[in-house]
Amino acid sequence: MVAVSRVSLSDPILPIASSPAFVAGDGGRRPKLLFLATEDWYFWTDRLPVARAARDAGFAVIVAARVRAHAERIRAEGFALRPLAWRRRGDGLFGAARAVLAIARLYRAERPDIIHHVALKPMLFGGLARRLAFAHGSFARGAAAATVDSVMGLGSGFSATTLAGRLGRRPLGLALRLAAAGSRVVVQNPDDRVVLARLGLDPRRIALIRGSGVDTARFAALPAPPAPPVRVALVARMLRQKGVLDAVAAVRLLRARGLAVELLLAGGPDPDNPDSLARGTLDAFAGEPGIEWLGPVEDVRAVWRRAAICLLPSTYGEGLPRTLLEAASCARPMVATDIPGCREVVRPGDTGLLVPPHDVEALAAAIAELAQDPALRAAMGEAARAMIERQFAEAVIVRETLSLYRAALAERAAAERAGAQRAGAQKAGGR
Repeated sequence: MVAVSRVSLSDPILPIASSPAFVAGDGGRRPKLLFLATEDWYFWTDRLPVARAARDAGFAVIVAARVRAHAERIRAEGFALRPLAWRRRGDGLFGAARAVLAIARLYRAERPDIIHHVALKPMLFGGLARRLAFAHGSFARGAAAATVDSVMGLGSGFSATTLAGRLGRRPLGLALRLAAAGSRVVVQNPDDRVVLARLGLDPRRIALIRGSGVDTARFAALPAPPAPPVRVALVARMLRQKGVLDAVAAVRLLRARGLAVELLLAGGPDPDNPDSLARGTLDAFAGEPGIEWLGPVEDVRAVWRRAAICLLPSTYGEGLPRTLLEAASCARPMVATDIPGCREVVRPGDTGLLVPPHDVEALAAAIAELAQDPALRAAMGEAARAMIERQFAEAVIVRETLSLYRAALAERAAAERAGAQRAGAQKAGGR
């Protein structure tokens, strides 16, 4: 556990220490853990291992999200599902107000012991809803819910370089400070912790848990695919900020120079995101020699069976990109931009190569270096797999997150006892 009383920005960032699983108390009542996410698929891809572990450790798990395609799978896990009518983007002022009020009503109805806000929008909306729901500081049966805020990367709000983007950071920072008051905040990389602390969040309440965990048995090391051609793959939402255009440009450049490389684009457009590439643009890319657009891929292991190199030239403001973690677990070397999140997984000369953002020449050179050296690809892939097993495996992340839940519940219980003592003293003083 990060020491709450002595952490400074110069301190090394330590993961949460391991601890035994939670055992239900309070007369045998199962504590309630409520996950707030924008989309059911996002919960499913990023929080499922932790939710399963919490359920097995004695929590009653509730998932609140916009429901699209994963309702039956979530309920089949034994989790309660509470649909919300909101979107990741574009709610508008009235839509945002409706969403906050709906979340506040949900919190009052469910009375969770822990609320886990997953990503920035749930953190902001959920933080305001928490204030409304717990306006009097407590429920009838005890202290207000403990809160964990997971910052899954700072996204475009802090990576935008436009004037509007820069002007928007100050109010966004203020909103984050207000939302996170009293919460434990989890970041996925050290850079995000520094940014949040500079925005005014208490660094003593910011913990580092590296990603969402990788199932290393499912994402087992794969043999090298046949070559030539050497295939590189970009697995992501088809956004400009994910580097799709730079990847296409780099592969075009290499093919024009006679190198036998091909690009696989795996992922769909994102209609909720203004940065999304249009389907027509992606279809046009797929019409070019050496470029294949696969669309959304349910099981990305199929991509890594074909591709020898993982590519992510993102400028997005990543937390810890799942695509890099899964590729590394499959023993694939990586080429990515030197930005927060990516540099946590891609270690130059060891597990892959880093390049400056928006530098197509450097990106092409890095791809060429790996494409022309099978032995280097194999060595980096082996190192990547070993790194995942040591630091990013599902069991590691689950253990650290459950430890954080235990600490949050202990803090909540202490606050409840202190409140009861104050109430008792006031009552005695009034006699």
